[in-house]
Amino acid sequence: MNKKALFFLIIVLIIASFFRLWELNKIPPGLYPDEAINGNDAFKTLKTKSPHIFYPENNGREGLFINIVALAFSFLGISSWSIRIVSAIAGIITVAGFYFLIKELSFYSKKFKQSWEYLALLSSFLLATSFWHTNFSRIGFRGILVPLVLVFSFYFLIKGFKEQKQKFLMIAGIIFGIGFYTYIAFRLAVILIAIILFLEFLQYKEKKQLKNFFLLSSLYLFFIFIVALPIGIYFMNHPDYFISRATGVSIFSQKNYIKAFGESLIKHLAMFNIQGDGNWRHNIPNTPELFWPVGITFLIGIGYSIFQNIKAIKDKNWQEFFLYCFLLSWWFIMLLPGILTYEGIPHALRCIGAIPPVFAFAAIGIFIIAEKLNFYLREKVPHLILFVAIIVIGLIFTLVQYNRYFIVWGKNKEVRGAFCQRFVEIGNYLNSFSDNTSLYVIVNEGGVAVPYPNGIPMPAQTLMFVENEKFGHQRAVYLKTEDVKKINPDNQKTVIVIMKYDEALINNLKEKFPRGEIHLEPQKGIWSYLINF
Repeated sequence: MNKKALFFLIIVLIIASFFRLWELNKIPPGLYPDEAINGNDAFKTLKTKSPHIFYPENNGREGLFINIVALAFSFLGISSWSIRIVSAIAGIITVAGFYFLIKELSFYSKKFKQSWEYLALLSSFLLATSFWHTNFSRIGFRGILVPLVLVFSFYFLIKGFKEQKQKFLMIAGIIFGIGFYTYIAFRLAVILIAIILFLEFLQYKEKKQLKNFFLLSSLYLFFIFIVALPIGIYFMNHPDYFISRATGVSIFSQKNYIKAFGESLIKHLAMFNIQGDGNWRHNIPNTPELFWPVGITFLIGIGYSIFQNIKAIKDKNWQEFFLYCFLLSWWFIMLLPGILTYEGIPHALRCIGAIPPVFAFAAIGIFIIAEKLNFYLREKVPHLILFVAIIVIGLIFTLVQYNRYFIVWGKNKEVRGAFCQRFVEIGNYLNSFSDNTSLYVIVNEGGVAVPYPNGIPMPAQTLMFVENEKFGHQRAVYLKTEDVKKINPDNQKTVIVIMKYDEALINNLKEKFPRGEIHLEPQKGIWSYLINF
């Protein structure tokens, strides 16, 4: 890497870091229960010093993210920021790894072989500033580990085959094996591995080096197997956990699964330029996943890649075929976790593994446009003016992307609701009472029971984490609506918090505890019943 490329890579990483770290303690606000349960499990893991491969609650979660959060707690303390910093760091490292992956891939193309630095920098810049990747880099969801693992695994895999070095194949196998501990969507990457090995087989066959191919492939697959073996054994012993959440949202659970597949396919293909995810946690609702100029260059890049792929097959140019077939396969296969579901489609989180190739295509599209413009402008416009123009366009683009995430989305009041800011307020309210106060929370919000099937609904996890964050334990007693009879004030100050306003429930409390009084803070969404105050 020359000094100029290094300088611009550092700039890109500074931008990526800013987008992922700036006001991380404020944006997004609140703490969604899915994040909170990760924090609560990480807290238990830290206390017991017993990390798990898989955490079965909340439809089941692979354990790597939670265990890393536990490690973060040990250094940074217990807080929602400590949960989200894990995602932020994963996002920043992914941007860096993406640069080096594109560098390796550029070797396979005559067009990009001499200008890989520009393509790699452009790809990583688009990823660094993208709303899609930035958003999930700031939320405590385990899915953000999928692009990280894929980028580095493929980097070492391609480098290993290109240089025929066993150490790189070993590293690639280890990293890919770790991927099975990240997020359920990662499992479909196995299909992609089969395609990559077939593409490498074609090249090695042409070079008459099939012996080396089988040696390197065997080594790679062996290390994947060894690393993934523990979670494989776990799923053999707990087969119900293997598909867990996927069963309930699969298109195959629909009566007409062919129709469901077609609808989901169309919506996921349209998510980039027409209508994206409608969930405030994942996106500016229903806006395309790609900022419109990037969306256009994405289409150009993917169209160019398909054309070059067909041409490479006709010419039996297996190097070019490898590049474009790899990117196209990666993109479509990692869309499948979304396409094969019918709930909340299109679904940006389930398709998180497709993020890197999307921005590779967008960079290719920009490169094609720039090449055409350069042909017309090179004799008319001085290089210095072109350079300044590129910097100005990049700066404007960065500011627009900043505005989209931090202002248009980050300051929207709907985001507070999407991330359950009200639950955090209730948790802080509970924390405001002294230890000699009996605290009860009636969890009358719907959600998956923890533990399943008779536990407390998921929304309580946010309150529990807020308690753990301040006291290191839960002081409140959490009850379901039907368990109100278990409340026993015993002439002690007692606070009964209702998670969702329910007039019938309040009347029931008045009847059961006539000495109490209602306390309301509607602006914060707090409804409580105070006894013996």
